[in-house]
Formats: sequence, C-alpha cells, structure tokens
Amino acid sequence: MKRRVVITGIGAVTPLGNSAEETWSNVKAGKSGVGPLTRVDAEKFSAKVAAEVKDFDIEQFIDRKDARRMDRFTHYALASAIMAVKDANLEINEENANRVGVWIGSGIGGMETYENQFEVFKERGARRVSPFFVPMMIPDMASGQVSIHLGAKGINSCSVTACASGTNSIGDAFKVIQRGDADVMITGGAEAPIVNMAVAGFCASTALSLNTDPTTASRPFDANRDGFVIAEGAGVLVLEEYENAKARGAKIYAEIIGYGATGDAYHITAPAPNGEGAARAIKQAIEDGGIDPTLVGYINAHGTSTQYNDLYETMAVKTVFGDHAYNLAMSSTKSMTGHLLGAAGGVEAIFTALALKEGILPPTINLTEPDPECDLDYVPGEARQANIEYAMSNSLGFGGHNASILLKKVD
Repeated sequence: MKRRVVITGIGAVTPLGNSAEETWSNVKAGKSGVGPLTRVDAEKFSAKVAAEVKDFDIEQFIDRKDARRMDRFTHYALASAIMAVKDANLEINEENANRVGVWIGSGIGGMETYENQFEVFKERGARRVSPFFVPMMIPDMASGQVSIHLGAKGINSCSVTACASGTNSIGDAFKVIQRGDADVMITGGAEAPIVNMAVAGFCASTALSLNTDPTTASRPFDANRDGFVIAEGAGVLVLEEYENAKARGAKIYAEIIGYGATGDAYHITAPAPNGEGAARAIKQAIEDGGIDPTLVGYINAHGTSTQYNDLYETMAVKTVFGDHAYNLAMSSTKSMTGHLLGAAGGVEAIFTALALKEGILPPTINLTEPDPECDLDYVPGEARQANIEYAMSNSLGFGGHNASILLKKVD
C-alpha cells in the first residue's frame, strides 16, 4: 500500500522576499520582483532586466567562515531549508536522522564560483585556485550542505534536469517516502544563475526578454511576450509521511498524491510539438494520483513567457483535459518571480500548496493582450479566491525534461 505524503514545512528565498511568507504575500498582491540587471554589467548584454534576490544575508543562518566555502545557490538552498524545517517544527535527532533525507535540485549549480575561480586561474595560476572550488561548484552540494547542517542522514540526492530540476526533485522525494525509504524529505530547488556566462549564453540563444521595462518584461501567454526574465533563489519544502506528521501534531499545507516525469526525445532546447511530452507528464501525474482529470481546479504553469513554451503548454493542457481545460484556472507566477530555472519548481510547488490551503489563485500579471492561441483562463491581473480540491504544478526543461506534480487539499 502506498504511504500518504504531506507538506508540513516551507521556506523560500526569492526576488519577492527572503521567506516563503513574504514571497507569497507579494504574489497574492500581484507584485513584480523584476528590476534592472545589476549582478553583472548590463552594458555587455542585450537583456537589461533580471529578478534578483534583495537584502539577503546568509550570516543570519550560518557563520561567515562556512558561508565563504559555499556558492550563492547553496546559500539560498540552506537558508530555505532551515526556514522550512523550522516552519515544520521538525526536530532532527539521533532517533530519526536516518529516516530524514534531502533531495534538492539545481540546473547549473555554482556557476558564479566557476567564473570567479577561472579568473583566479588565468591571473594567478593553478596553485591559487581554491581547494573548495569543486565542492562549491557541483550542483549536488546544496543537498549535501543541507544534510550536513541539519543532520539528515537519509537518502541524499539531487536532480539536474534544467528548469525541471525542482519539480523532479520534489516528485522523486515524494516517491522515496511513498515507498517507505524515508519518513521525511527536505526537497526543492536552488539556483544563482545571474552571472556573466549564463546571461551571455541565454542571450545568445535568444531566450531572454529584451524588454527594458522591468515591470512588463515577464508576460506569459501575452501576444507581446519575447522571452523569459532570468531569476535566482530557492524554494524548499518538508515532505512527511502522513501518519508521522499526524502523530507529532504537525500542520499540513497540502498532500502530494501524484507525480509524472517524461522525456520529449526531440530537441535540446525546443519543446516537443504541441506539448506532447508535457501532456504525457501531466497525464501521468493524474493517473498516479488516481483521480478524474475534471477534479483539477488549478495549474501553476511552467509559463516562461517564451513563444513556444506558453503555446505548447497550453496545447498540452487541452490534450489532457479536453473541454475541462476551459473550466480550470492556470497561471504563471513567473510573471512576478521571473524564471528561477532549477529553483522554479520548488518555489512554484509552495505557491500551489498555499493556493490550495488558502483558496487563493495567484495571478498572471502583464497579461494585457492575450495571444489568440493561448485562450485558457490564466487568472489575468489579480489573484482570485477559489475553493479548489486539486491543483498541479508543471516544470519543463532544456533537454526535453517534463515534470508535473499533483496536490490535494487537506482539511
């Protein structure tokens, strides 16, 4: 028998706030976290805006010496994990440590560290490269450092599936608990990609918005969308076996009941035509959850504000849901947060759980001129109250990775 899995803690560091609570408050208000590109010299790039984390201090969570031995993406992950575990009122001790695991994804890991240390190598030689270079750079180190800092000795892993990394990590962590290999999983995604080479690479592939107005640059499903806005941060959740959570009186945000993961087998960056791969992932998650598709009331879309993604994700939803596609609500919170790449799924899973718990659907801002081919209900402009029982979150990544999770409201 499959074990039930619930969300008992959340933590986030995003362009909209340095906690899950502040971030969610700003999402409900329809605020944008996008601003001028400042982490790198914007004059060098065609893209001029980004969604950057603001006023974040890692030393509120760990000491300076440890912080200097971590990349920024690990800072975001560790802070979010500490906040999530605190929110869950979870104590990790000798009795339960072996049953608490960590699974935090990242699309590109410590690219800032790589850039900085390569400059050291060029200017000062190999002997001056930091001995911490490799453990700071590798994408799994967010999971590693969270495990070390919190004392979680269960399965420790990391999904690296581009922009699907966060959702794949959550789905994989869900399955770990469901099959009985752990009782608690600390899971999500983290990313700090606003560095020269990442911005240059995305500009070269014409993926980023060239809109110079930060307030309108990220505009999913809009006819005038022209690319995504690069963003940074982390979203981490505590997943817990239901009876375990109930026994310790934990609060519950939502239950995870389904997970779907597929491959396009099509192209390195472009999604499969008509969203064929995404449709299979959505369908898989619904079948895994054992519900009728017409019960799904809300989808947190991948919704990157790129031409093909928004169109093909819309088509995928129509493929799976048929006529019901026009009855459910679907919004892209990337209109406010920008695109956090491998961290997007972690942050958006938090939004999906809170939408269920509070009965509030986050909006898609900047949707002023709808694309005629994107004709579903994207909750334009303002958040909406809606009492829904089931909701989904989708993430789609370069390489043809598609991931979808299905959540259920818990009274």
